[in-house]
Amino acid sequence: MSATTAMTPPTVQEALAEARRRCAGQAPVADDCAHLLALALGVPRSWLLTHGTQTLQAAAIRRFEALLARRLAGEPLAYLRGWQGFWTLELEVTPDVLVPRPETERLVELALARMGERGALVDLGTGSGAIALALKSERPQWRITATDRSAAALAVAARNAARLGLDVECLPGDWYAPLAGRRFDVIVSNPPYVAPDDPCLAGDGLRREPRAALAAADAGLADLASITTGALAHLAPGGWLLLEHGADQGEAVRALLTAAGFSNIQTHADLAGHPRVTLGQTPCAN
Repeated sequence: MSATTAMTPPTVQEALAEARRRCAGQAPVADDCAHLLALALGVPRSWLLTHGTQTLQAAAIRRFEALLARRLAGEPLAYLRGWQGFWTLELEVTPDVLVPRPETERLVELALARMGERGALVDLGTGSGAIALALKSERPQWRITATDRSAAALAVAARNAARLGLDVECLPGDWYAPLAGRRFDVIVSNPPYVAPDDPCLAGDGLRREPRAALAAADAGLADLASITTGALAHLAPGGWLLLEHGADQGEAVRALLTAAGFSNIQTHADLAGHPRVTLGQTPCAN
């Protein structure tokens, strides 16, 4: 805060105005200032609207300053507050997992359209558990399994499942490694699909998130290819594979599914109109 602000404790409105001024040119951070102040005060964001003239105490100002500095340094808001909304759920997130994004809700929608009342589904590379838990909340009779190579990420998913009271089996291991001999009606995954040399990895939006959950070799296609290649051995006849991918990877992912023997291959756009999810079906039993 300025010297004047340090001498005269600011009100809620004044603290927000000063913070937004400092964030000029960094629109996402400026938009988060109210969230950060509410977090520093331990109140709902709506409280700020009705207490704009209330004077802030020195300890609250220090907490707000610290949070704002971390956000300006590129730390995602979700990590600062420790949670992120996804689907209808509030999920714990830590720097061990990706921040769940609205684009991934398209994968949930498409999976739900292919899930009846009962069946078995696996979410490969579950991270916070966002996809698996969203699906379990909508299809409680389904047997849902989640895997992740990161023990720290899987622990976050397990905590989310326990807190939400959703019975999802969490297994440690790389893709299909913990699933020997098991078959599922649906396989879903939001794997790493960013090319290792993509400059977006160094941007404020991604550089604080776990790189191993973002980047994959072969121009971002290596993990998508591994999942596709192994899918038929773990899908029931007529089962579905659904993959989230980059906006420019739809054609390549369709080619992977075709080569692996899938049919009914389709690519679907997210709400922004970008190709985001490609899916395919296994041959049905005779």
